[in-house]
Amino acid sequence: PSPSSSIPVGIAFSSAYSLMIPKNYQHVLAFLFAIQEINKDVKLLPNITLRSKINDNAFDSMQTYGNTVNLLFTGQGDPPNYSCGRKDKLVAVVGGLTSQNSIQMLSYGSFDPALRDKAQFPSFYRMVPNEEPQYVGIVQLLKHFGWNWIGLIVSDDDSGETFLQTLRPRLLQSKICLAWMHVMPVVSEFSPKKIIEEKLGLLHSLLSLSEIDVILVYGDYQSLSGLQLLLHSEEIFHHSPLERVWITTAEWDYTTVLGRDNFTAQTFNGSLSFSLHTSKVSGFLDFLESINPCESEIYDIQEFWITMDMSGQSYSIYNAVYALAHALHAMDLASAKQKSRGDRDRWNLQKIHPWQLHAFLRNIHFNNMAGEEIYFDDNRDLSSGYDLINLVTFPDQSFQRIRIASINERKTIWKPGNYLSYEKPLGVVLTSLVLFLSVTTLVVMGTFIQHNNTPIVKANNWSITCALLSSLLLCFLCSFLFIGRPGRVTCLLRQTVFGIIFSIAVSCVLAKTITVVLAFMATKPGNSMRKWVGKRLAVSVIFLGSFIQVVICAAWLATSPPFPEFDRHSQVDTIIMQCNEGLDIMFYLVLGYMGVLAIISFTLAFLARKLPDTFNEAKLITFSMLVFCSVWMSFVPTYLSTKGKYMVAVEVFSILASGAGLLGCIFFPKFYILMLRPDLNTREQLVRKRHGLN
Repeated sequence: PSPSSSIPVGIAFSSAYSLMIPKNYQHVLAFLFAIQEINKDVKLLPNITLRSKINDNAFDSMQTYGNTVNLLFTGQGDPPNYSCGRKDKLVAVVGGLTSQNSIQMLSYGSFDPALRDKAQFPSFYRMVPNEEPQYVGIVQLLKHFGWNWIGLIVSDDDSGETFLQTLRPRLLQSKICLAWMHVMPVVSEFSPKKIIEEKLGLLHSLLSLSEIDVILVYGDYQSLSGLQLLLHSEEIFHHSPLERVWITTAEWDYTTVLGRDNFTAQTFNGSLSFSLHTSKVSGFLDFLESINPCESEIYDIQEFWITMDMSGQSYSIYNAVYALAHALHAMDLASAKQKSRGDRDRWNLQKIHPWQLHAFLRNIHFNNMAGEEIYFDDNRDLSSGYDLINLVTFPDQSFQRIRIASINERKTIWKPGNYLSYEKPLGVVLTSLVLFLSVTTLVVMGTFIQHNNTPIVKANNWSITCALLSSLLLCFLCSFLFIGRPGRVTCLLRQTVFGIIFSIAVSCVLAKTITVVLAFMATKPGNSMRKWVGKRLAVSVIFLGSFIQVVICAAWLATSPPFPEFDRHSQVDTIIMQCNEGLDIMFYLVLGYMGVLAIISFTLAFLARKLPDTFNEAKLITFSMLVFCSVWMSFVPTYLSTKGKYMVAVEVFSILASGAGLLGCIFFPKFYILMLRPDLNTREQLVRKRHGLN
């Protein structure tokens, strides 16, 4: 073909009652964006330009027929008695939403199973997947959340009847019951008020009086217009939306009406919707932002700019244009091969008839600009799937669509949850460390109990030692609150239990340090410190040190307690399951208080390191507090720079490392003497060393 060759491609889309739905603007722009990309691609259809033709059928069957005939036929080749022709002929038409109007060549939104009859529709291609994955996804969704008692609303047409007959046995097989089922009559806002009240009265009673919270809705925009009117009237007269868990199918893209004057997004806050699969297409956002506001009325439509992500229907249109381009490209290559062999050119792109394109269109197989495979199955349906969308709305009527799952023909693929699992390698390693350190602590405690009458144990205040070892054991075991899927109870307990137990441990170390200092001060003649030496002082220090932390944690739980949270924004393909700490400042206050106790202990131990302690416990406490402070000082920046399970793993590692530092620095030298050097564990050694130091 010559450099000036061009091929027209048309699109016919639907808008309700001649009112332009903002989403349809995106459909047109996705169509134009695909054509623009293809025309710029030097490898796909080189020297050939695609031209666009756009018509709107306004949900009217006669207008749909007229527009489509106008697109498909030229003025010289019109059907008999048809006088409104075009001067050029389209090779293909990308069609609209409703099945009754889908007489186009490629449909981006028709779900009617009857259109699979290739004897009746030999040239019809659906840019949507078949319905089987959606049925599987609905059942799996209900089973996943344990919703076994639901209400069902279906459209009053053949599609609604087919949906009910197909879904009902699947629900029964999965032990999911229909509390009630309602066939939605077709009602529009232009219907007489009496007819609207008669047709919607039963549904209003079901929604108002029934205790069913989960409602499944099937139908398209036009057939469910009565439901939209009912929900809107509820908001007007009762000043609040019907609080239900709405589950909708891909046939009804209710987000097309969200934000308009006669509808509010608050009704569907938290709803779950099966939607045509979409993916992020590079360059589309830049294309939208490049539109000249002086040349486009789209800038006058505020709802259009609520979300500029490509919808599932727009993505289907985008893929449809590329499918046509690849089919035309394959035809062009076949034509070039024929010419090279000297054969008659059967596929001249300038004289192409639409029926000639089918042999190439049904065999297309390519990767689009989003990196996804595009091809048709045996029924000429797009081999794709569905997305499960969670709608989150905001007080200003804006909303966000969050994809939480993708559904294909064989299984439901839930978006993976990111948390520190026992089954993952990181969780296994940390669990092993917890068990190892816990067993080690028990061994040390058992050894000290076995030798509790020996000089080394007596000299180090056995009651404080026992309390310290017990608190260290609990410190290690509290790590299990951080491993595993976050829950309401674990989120409430993990930080508070950790903070209180560690405060007890550090308070025990502080009590040991104070006892060492006072013990040697009391040895001086006439010193008044002698009366402070004893168990009462140690118990008071431990109680006071831990009591302040208990007060902090109680205030935390009373004001803003932690709770489980799903973070769907930090990582694109993963839901981070985490504990929201409520007030972050309270968490850092807990850490800060532990730091204050540790610094006081470190300072006193450092000053007392040269006192004549037979077993150098002041020096050991100094080293243990140095390790403790180093671990938690490095914890804060590391904790703030990580997300998900790695953030939790950092805290668990810090708990284990600081606890191991206390256990190792304070108790390992004594354990070494008890087990390997019993000759040093004698009263004579104690007296000799004291005299040597003096």
